[in-house]
Amino acid sequence: MGCFCLKPTSFFFFLFAPFICILFLQSEAEGKELYYDFVLKETNFTKLCSTKSALVVNGSFPGPTITAHKGDTVYVNVYNEGTYGVTIHWHGVKQPRNPWFDGPEYITQCPIAPGTNFTYTVLLSSEEGTLFWHAHSDWTRATVHGAIVILPAEGTTYPFPQPDAEQTLIFASWYKEDVQTLMEEALKYGGLTVLSDSYAINGEPGDFYDCSNETTFRLKVDYGKTYLLRLVNSVQNTDQFFAIADHNLTLVGMDGNYVKPFVTNYLMITPGETMDVLVTANQSSLGQYYMLLSPYFDGQADDFDKSITSAIFQYNGGNYTPPSTPAYPSHIPGFYDIDAARNFDKSLKSLASPEHPADVPQHITTRMFITLSISMLLCPNDSCAAPAGNRLASSMNNISFANPTLDVLQAYYRNISGYYDTNFPDKPPNLYNFTSDDLMTDNVTLSDQGTRVKVLNYNETVEITFQGTNAMNSGENHPVHLHGFKFYVVGAGVGNFDNGTDPLTYNLIDPPQVNTYPVPKIGWATIRFVADNPGVWFMHCHYDRHMSWGMDVVFIVKNGDTEETSVRPPPDYMPSCGENSIYGGAEQSMYQLGE
Repeated sequence: MGCFCLKPTSFFFFLFAPFICILFLQSEAEGKELYYDFVLKETNFTKLCSTKSALVVNGSFPGPTITAHKGDTVYVNVYNEGTYGVTIHWHGVKQPRNPWFDGPEYITQCPIAPGTNFTYTVLLSSEEGTLFWHAHSDWTRATVHGAIVILPAEGTTYPFPQPDAEQTLIFASWYKEDVQTLMEEALKYGGLTVLSDSYAINGEPGDFYDCSNETTFRLKVDYGKTYLLRLVNSVQNTDQFFAIADHNLTLVGMDGNYVKPFVTNYLMITPGETMDVLVTANQSSLGQYYMLLSPYFDGQADDFDKSITSAIFQYNGGNYTPPSTPAYPSHIPGFYDIDAARNFDKSLKSLASPEHPADVPQHITTRMFITLSISMLLCPNDSCAAPAGNRLASSMNNISFANPTLDVLQAYYRNISGYYDTNFPDKPPNLYNFTSDDLMTDNVTLSDQGTRVKVLNYNETVEITFQGTNAMNSGENHPVHLHGFKFYVVGAGVGNFDNGTDPLTYNLIDPPQVNTYPVPKIGWATIRFVADNPGVWFMHCHYDRHMSWGMDVVFIVKNGDTEETSVRPPPDYMPSCGENSIYGGAEQSMYQLGE
């Protein structure tokens, strides 16, 4: 973890110095070591004409950007000066054999208690491009997040022309009230969650909100230059369209991987996705152009924040008089434009070059069929706010995941029984018309609560078909995120998956390789990956409300036959599993199983 000195007269120095130098040089060749301090603390912010206190890192919203090269190791010491327990997840980082530092609460660790600190080891391996870090406790991600910029390894370059400059744009939700309080109330009564009051680009809501146009983020550009925009979507519960007025966008990367470049005048980016985009400042009319972030929603409940956030793409130079209002992107899709969203996702393909190959698994050893549903849990005395006095929930294969009181990784590694079951089903318990408009019966709408995991042998080749359902007439897009792996999206479509005909449409040559992918509304998507990363890894919908309701599962990937294919030993210190969550007392049991 760094350098140390020995006196030249030391016998130890003369005996072991050559060996130490070799190890140090090997470490340097493989990548550098970088160090960051994150201080979590409540800080006051004034937005939308009101002031509130929010938990953030190092006093900023969004938090600091981590910049590294491919293959580097990053150490992040997190000091929790807040009032409740928090964890940090390194979204899209594979963390080879290193689940101890992946971060999801009660999956790989327990929260970092207030007044304590914990140092994460972040192992960058195959990732290259833009990823992000965020809190993985309750809904703290709303204000605790920031970008991870992974540059090409030393001595290598981008697989596209070198841009003249780069800019990170982080998308987020903003709530006037305390997010944790809103979440606690929603889970307490079991009804719908409160919507955000605005969206934000680099922490600013933009021109279309009250008390906001003076702080709108501006990207100043020079005519003729090309800019690499690094986009991060950390919005809580809504997909987004992104566009820049009168400028085309060239998508070149996604989720820390390169894609075949394609030109488009809009993007569709879901919570959990990151994108690398080239844009050339080629408008001869020097002026100001809106960069818009506009919600996309395909659900029937119509419960989403219907506001639009903006930033400004502003040309430098010249003695021009800017228009009173920046140019507006006339081509950005509307809120409900399903075709625009689906057409964008259909355009995604891996670069599949000799330097960045697409190694798609061809022979599958494990197949799973997983339904994604909004559902309900029974409430005592029919006392909750969902239909029939039930509690709103969500599920995978009719199981609503419940957090254990001891993290799954520790229970698995130390062989402690009673905290999870290894019987997560490979298919749903009931087969039905998943996309029907009349799915209101108990065997469809009621789910079972449990801490169920799926165990995989090391190096298994896995294919999962996700099927979106319309249970409770609530079908909508679900961005599914898998920790510890990148996966290939070999196929996607609308309607019920047909095991006979739909596999014939799979792209096994150059499908996109990502860590998050939107399963279409009442449609399906099939992914493939190799289980070559031993450990405990979380998979969940990246809408925070769906994750809180139980649309989650855990994969345990067993060790291989060698030390190099086995989970690394745990660090000397992991946060204890005390009562340091936001929950306490009665609320603790709502989405967490007792011992």
